[in-house]
Amino acid sequence: MNLVVSAIGQGLLWALLGLGLYLTFRILDFCDMTVEGTFPLGAATAVTAITNGVSPLLATLLAVVAGMIAGLITGLLYTKGKIPSLLAGILTMTAIYSVNLRIMGKSNISLLGQPTLFNGALRDLPQYFDSVTLGFIVVVIITILMVLFLDTDYGQAFIATGDNPTMAKSLGIHTDKMVIVGLMISNGMVGLCGALIAQNNGYADINMGIGTIVIALASIIIGEVAFGELTLNQRLVAVTLGSIIYRIILLAVLQLGFSANDLNLISSIVLAICMMIPQFEQRLNIKKPILKGVRPHE
Repeated sequence: MNLVVSAIGQGLLWALLGLGLYLTFRILDFCDMTVEGTFPLGAATAVTAITNGVSPLLATLLAVVAGMIAGLITGLLYTKGKIPSLLAGILTMTAIYSVNLRIMGKSNISLLGQPTLFNGALRDLPQYFDSVTLGFIVVVIITILMVLFLDTDYGQAFIATGDNPTMAKSLGIHTDKMVIVGLMISNGMVGLCGALIAQNNGYADINMGIGTIVIALASIIIGEVAFGELTLNQRLVAVTLGSIIYRIILLAVLQLGFSANDLNLISSIVLAICMMIPQFEQRLNIKKPILKGVRPHE
């Protein structure tokens, strides 16, 4: 039972990564590789700040700011420097590796004996329930803020930029500005995820960002495959549920005797299978039920 609770807690915390990438990958139609650098950047910033006497809450907020700066750089490279989106993200990600080493001063830092968001007010909760509680609170707040943002005129302009940039420009929308803002919000959330995961794990490591984009994509794809046609707001919830399902799948695979060293391989296989499921359904002519009142691709 403890393992299942742990998987749910990890799923909730990692859901922030999926929600952040969803903004760029699905809404903006922007393939952002920056997340593989932003995640450890958030972790490095938070852990270094905590070990230097900064409160865990302020350290976490600093991680969000650091992530937003990384997103800003990628956005400027893409919009002003006219560098392709994939390459812009890779350039920023590569540069962040050196930045993380500068921030931490070494390849990893432990939080042993240091205060964190998990050993404060949540320290009296049963084992693993601290990550479930904090993860649930943060995910709910972030999801509500995303729903409110996307429902504003600015948010609709943001969506229009991803749907059809040419049409958006003809309507007077500053698409470059939308892309930059989207990348900043997205990477700020990824930085937040990195800070929370580092505090939950008790350390930050220079290589902890490897494979994070696969984890984020798995949350998105599993949520979409598992729940079918949904409204935009429902898809945000589906990403969180997809993250939890993904963690439970990993737990089940590890229980079968696989090594933790195989997690990246397993993650890639799970993501590949989930991405091929729609093709299998199409070939077998399997139709998913559509929720009442929901139009496909709404």
